[in-house]
Amino acid sequence: MIRKLLAKLTGSSGAKKKRAAKKAKPARKKPAARKKKPAARKKAAPKRKPAAKKKGTPSDTLAENEIGEVVAFFRVPVVAVIRIKQGKLAVGDRIWIKGHTTDIKQTITSMQIDHQPVREIKRGDEAGIKSSSRSRRGDRVYLISAAGAA
Repeated sequence: MIRKLLAKLTGSSGAKKKRAAKKAKPARKKPAARKKKPAARKKAAPKRKPAAKKKGTPSDTLAENEIGEVVAFFRVPVVAVIRIKQGKLAVGDRIWIKGHTTDIKQTITSMQIDHQPVREIKRGDEAGIKSSSRSRRGDRVYLISAAGAA
């Protein structure tokens, strides 16, 4: 009721005022985007020579001398169990154990099968070899030089 009385006194209706109040406001201008500085040109990289073979990777001759792989490793006595795939391995032989994170060159000082010392193992045998540091399952074993050839 009060609205009707106010509307008669002022001479307009409240609905019209509401519509008039909702006039479109002018769009607010967005700040201009900053201009990017042109990137400095990079100097052309010098041409490189083809990469030579990395030092420490098995060469073709050593790949032929692959004699086996590590099938287990025990860290307390630091022993690697090696399975021989081809050839022979004897105490005094110099071997290279190479893997993703392993690169060990050592001379075999001790070798055992079922806790019994042995002097030589052949294809198909598995033996524990005293290692100088950690090796991992799947690491390849290469024969560098035989005991008699040194």
